[in-house]
Amino acid sequence: MKSYRKELVFNTPTKVAFLNITPHVEEAVKESGIKEGLCLVNAMHITASVFINDDEKGLHYDFEKWLEEIAPFSPHRYKHNLTGEDNAHAHLKRQIMGREVVVAITNGKLDFGPWEQIFYGEFDGKRPKRVLIKIIGE
Repeated sequence: MKSYRKELVFNTPTKVAFLNITPHVEEAVKESGIKEGLCLVNAMHITASVFINDDEKGLHYDFEKWLEEIAPFSPHRYKHNLTGEDNAHAHLKRQIMGREVVVAITNGKLDFGPWEQIFYGEFDGKRPKRVLIKIIGE
């Protein structure tokens, strides 16, 4: 069995963003040379997310509005912000959207269902953040 590791770095110009990172992950699978296995993709920061869904702008708008209703940016609302931070809302949004995804690799390609794409979700942006890709298989 082989393994391959790659880090991506994103620095979004906005506090909240959804980036389709599927091409980056497909490139890593190709670089790995692994034909059959598993690909883990995870956010390495506790205010960011990696998830699978449809690449449709209306849906991304809905995600942002829905998450803001559930965990609004409100610096005085959260006990975490008493530490001098103002990003408690981002930690909560990450819990909802998830930390990582695992996708099967079949015949050297990500084995997706219809419309599935991998996204990086940023909830406290404007600074560099990392995403780990770890691929194992043969």
